[in-house]
Amino acid sequence: MLSSSRFGTFYEPFAGSAALTIAACAADTAERFVIGDTLEPLTELWTQILSAPDALADEYERIWSAQLADPAAHYLKTRAAFNQAGRAAELLYLLARCVKNAPRFNSDGEFNQSADHRRLGMRPSKMRQEVAGAAALLGGRTEVRSLDFADAVAEATTRDLVYMDPPWEGTSKGSNKRYRDWLARERLIEVLEDLDARGVSYILSYDGRHGAKSYGDWLPESIGAVRLELVAGRSSQATLNGRAVTTI
Repeated sequence: MLSSSRFGTFYEPFAGSAALTIAACAADTAERFVIGDTLEPLTELWTQILSAPDALADEYERIWSAQLADPAAHYLKTRAAFNQAGRAAELLYLLARCVKNAPRFNSDGEFNQSADHRRLGMRPSKMRQEVAGAAALLGGRTEVRSLDFADAVAEATTRDLVYMDPPWEGTSKGSNKRYRDWLARERLIEVLEDLDARGVSYILSYDGRHGAKSYGDWLPESIGAVRLELVAGRSSQATLNGRAVTTI
């Protein structure tokens, strides 16, 4: 682990919303940042946020405004168009409108999350502020990579920090799949062991417990990491079902 409080490069190879990159950049945790993901429309979205925020905000406003006559039908039409062409602004709209702002994909890799019919998604004026804010914060210090996670962090050194939030084992199998791609446990362990052997510092968010139910098995000691269980509080879903359950 580094003695310095500032890292060279902060890597987030399963970027998604890049929430940790944004937080790390705001705290000036590293000199530069690498956002990676295998979902090309997502990496294209981040590329547009950094290189053409105004044009992206304009396109989002066009898509958002077109829904006002029939929001439900417009969402389905936009989702179908995205699954065909994979345009970044369409993905941004779907993320803003879908249930819990949580994307879901079917076995063919198509976005299939439903719309949250209680709302219309972030208003264009607010989205423009958010996009501009991310561009101002990350611009000039951030690289976007559309790569497999192992390739995205291949250049990481002892001066860097890698944060990984990969597809969790407990929600990648069975009927409760939440990710477009599944990550084999054995491959994750292989990459973690490689990072450890190279002396690269990393943080991994992976699996957990929900009441008496455990999601996935503990990772082996060979990865060289310390396991920390974080209490996330009372489960809102369990509360709705009349149960008191704590999520770890």
